[in-house]
Amino acid sequence: MENKKETFASDTSGRTAADWAKALSILLAGLAVAHLGVTLFLLSELGTDTFTVFIQGLSRLSGLTVGTVHVIVLCILMILMLLGTKGYVKPGTVVCAFCGGPNDLVAVILSDRLPSVQFRWVRVGCDLFFVVLGFLLGGTVGAGTVAAVFLTGPLVQFWLPRTKKPVQAILHEDF
Repeated sequence: MENKKETFASDTSGRTAADWAKALSILLAGLAVAHLGVTLFLLSELGTDTFTVFIQGLSRLSGLTVGTVHVIVLCILMILMLLGTKGYVKPGTVVCAFCGGPNDLVAVILSDRLPSVQFRWVRVGCDLFFVVLGFLLGGTVGAGTVAAVFLTGPLVQFWLPRTKKPVQAILHEDF
C-alpha cells in the first residue's frame, strides 16, 4: 500500500458564496478555540507562543512595538506567500492575518514542499527556529513555550485526519 503524503493546498475555485460562508464560519470557530488556548497559555504565565518570541526579539532589536513588528512581519509573509506560492493564500488567510497572523501557514507550505517529512516535524522545526532566533534577539521563553515547540506540530498532525471528514461533510465536499 502506497503511503502518499497529503498536501494542504487545494483548489477552492468551485466554491459558491454559501460554501465560502460555511468555510469561513468553520475558520472563525477554529480561531475562537485557538485564541482561547492562547489566552489560557498567557494566563498560565508559562511563556508565550513560539512566533511571539520571535516578534518580541525583533521588537527589542528594532525598537518598534510588538504590535508594529507583528504587522510588518505578517505583511512581509503575506507578500512572500502571494509571490512564491499558489493555492495557499485565500480569504481565510487574510482573515487569519487580522485575527492572529498567517505564520502557521509557513509550516504548512514547507511541509508541502518537503514531501518526505511529516508535518509534525516541519512544524517543530519552524517553531524551534522562531523560538531560538527570538530568544537570541531578546524574546522571552518559558516552560510553556518549550512545550509548545514540541507539542503543536504533533497535536495538529493528530487532529487533522480526525477532523477532516466531519469538516468536509459540513462543507459537502468530496472526500
